[in-house]
Amino acid sequence: MNTRVKVETKDEISRIKELQKEIEQLKKLLLKKDLDALVLGSHLEVAAEDLGYKSVAELKKKVKHKA
Repeated sequence: MNTRVKVETKDEISRIKELQKEIEQLKKLLLKKDLDALVLGSHLEVAAEDLGYKSVAELKKKVKHKA
């Protein structure tokens, strides 16, 4: 039977809790960023279609040449 004993100070425990909270915040931020990118991509697809382009790439290429 293998037994492990882990000794942590109160400072270590509070630091671990802080890091766990930070990880959760970063996960939420990453999810928001991914969702924002998905929405932007969807808007570009709709705009390209409304403007008569075959694809978002074609729209981007046309806008790049005008700028």
